Amino acid sequence: MIRISWGKVFLRCGIGLSLTGGMCGLQARAQKPLEPEAKPGEVSNIAVVEVTPDHATATVGAKMAFKAVAKDAAGNTLPDAVKYWFAAPFDVAGADQSGEISFFQPGEVTIGALIGSKIGYAHVTVEKPHIVRIDIAPVTAPLPTGGSERLTATPRNPNGDPRTDIALKWTSLDPKVAAVDGAGLAQALKPGKARIQAEGDGKTGEITLEITKDTVSKLAVSPETVSTKTGTVVHFAATDKGGAALPYQVAWSVQGNGAQIYPDGAFVADAPGTYTVLATVGGKTAAASVVAAPRDIAREVERVGFAMPPEEQFAEEWIWDHYAYLSSISDKLYIYDISDPAHPVAADPLKVDARLINDVSVTADGKIGVLTREGASSRKNGIVFFDTSDPMHPKVISEYTATVTGGVHSAYLNSHYAYITDDATGSMRVIDFADVKNPKEVARWEVESSGQMQIALPEGEGVSTAGRYLHDLQVIDGLAYLAYWRDGLVILDVGNGIKGGSPEHPKLVSNYRFNYDEMYGAGWLAGAHAVYHYKNYVFVGDEVFPGIFSLASRERIPVRGIVHVVDVSDLQHPNEVATYSVPEAGAHNIWVFDDVLYMGYYNGGARVLDVSGELRGELYDQGREIAHIWSGDAKGYRPNLPFAWGAYPHGGMIYVNDVHTGLRIYRLGKHRPYSSTTAPAL
Repeated sequence: MIRISWGKVFLRCGIGLSLTGGMCGLQARAQKPLEPEAKPGEVSNIAVVEVTPDHATATVGAKMAFKAVAKDAAGNTLPDAVKYWFAAPFDVAGADQSGEISFFQPGEVTIGALIGSKIGYAHVTVEKPHIVRIDIAPVTAPLPTGGSERLTATPRNPNGDPRTDIALKWTSLDPKVAAVDGAGLAQALKPGKARIQAEGDGKTGEITLEITKDTVSKLAVSPETVSTKTGTVVHFAATDKGGAALPYQVAWSVQGNGAQIYPDGAFVADAPGTYTVLATVGGKTAAASVVAAPRDIAREVERVGFAMPPEEQFAEEWIWDHYAYLSSISDKLYIYDISDPAHPVAADPLKVDARLINDVSVTADGKIGVLTREGASSRKNGIVFFDTSDPMHPKVISEYTATVTGGVHSAYLNSHYAYITDDATGSMRVIDFADVKNPKEVARWEVESSGQMQIALPEGEGVSTAGRYLHDLQVIDGLAYLAYWRDGLVILDVGNGIKGGSPEHPKLVSNYRFNYDEMYGAGWLAGAHAVYHYKNYVFVGDEVFPGIFSLASRERIPVRGIVHVVDVSDLQHPNEVATYSVPEAGAHNIWVFDDVLYMGYYNGGARVLDVSGELRGELYDQGREIAHIWSGDAKGYRPNLPFAWGAYPHGGMIYVNDVHTGLRIYRLGKHRPYSSTTAPAL
């Protein structure tokens, strides 16, 4: 068990609690602190710390004052003062050092007070807020008389998060034109316009439906029959007897378990089988048939080589030319020559002042590298630039810490700009390193929400911002894609032109939000962690950890989290179209090349996924997985427990960086024939 002095490390990443730095930055805010050991010769009479109130309820946006006292074994109150207050999960609540707690999100909060070497706890239930509006999805074409349409309503919280737990009452204000039932199924009765309302939690949403006379004499579906594979999207269209498109809203349905069809006629099968697709317009129905075969793309996996320094935990990797850089949850950047992947050759690690070297990357020309730091003993974290002209022996050139002393989790290099995350404020910083010996900040951008608060840190640590956290970013074609934790996916113009932005003046394009409280429940740290843009999609990976945990422990850490597939064809109106959900495992870093997604799925090992073509539905169920890679090792930090951080294809190999087992090198083997009862070998 790693024992670290309490005060400095506990605070280094800004909000929350820290032992060793952070698993993806967040356990730097989330770990359960070890109760500090008494100094030599120091005797503590404290037997227990009592926090009052010990149980409470609160509302989003509220503040609540807590008090704590220390008592000896006889129950006598002692004069010792509180050294530090905290609240966990950090994305639900924040504490200042007077004991006042601010609540940002619904959920379960643990409040802690440190006195001497003991911690006392209280527990708060933060209630869900009232919604502020109800959005009803538009119906883009008229309904013919006799037809029906299921309406979709989305209640939203004040911050824009969608809700599914609000009971809705549907009402037609023009019941002679269109009726609506309790589930939102509208029935077109006669030509005209009908206003339909959905009411819930004191708010009302409304849509106007246009009803026209049904002029269709005969309905047809095209194509009439299809042979396809699981996961492949097939688009159906409804036409009249002459083959002309219909000017009406079409109601689509599918017969057979294991497939779904969307309102635009897009069909996808999750399981092999035979399905019937039905189109209904007015009182007429037409059918088409689909035979879906297994995708049958699984391949075997062969381990080629590995590098695993003992008693170490690892973070990011960067593979380039024939070199591998592997960062660690310590002060070392490990360096390997991978000319022979079966036998990586190690150089002396590059050491910097840090407790976690989180991210590492190298410019496209291979001349300059950058690494991010958290937990520096100097209290100056930021980023470090290093010369990679001798790749096996990089040398530090300069560092940038001026505005990011609180720690940097991720950095993305684009031209001579480094787009970086600032742990302390939850903002994006843009660092110009055209003069690499004198890098300078040229821009700052951050989301704004009512939940944020400034926290005064003890011991002269300054202030930090709670309730806002930027975790990952990517810059492609003048657009910055940000995984902004509870604020979801944010897209910025940093030179694309859509909003007149530039690296020096980022401009907001759009924000797509998820409801993490609903997806994962109370007590979890949960948010948008990883982001990767490919073609017209952005893959957004959630990271979900317990509200309090210890990375230093040898015990298993339960993690969760799925991947959202967001269609950004319309940049100003992103739309989630698919998910990739490995059961009871946690999504992490993502790379996509040539229609194949490679990623670390933490306790699910590494995954290789076919993402060719159009994506709809749940990708895990569709047979799109090419390979599972079991990256655990009996000699790992946590024996036989994989904790894959990422996976990167290079030179015909797949380089997996595993937190417990270092750098693992694999190669895909021969095709593994499909079986409905067995999965690809791990």
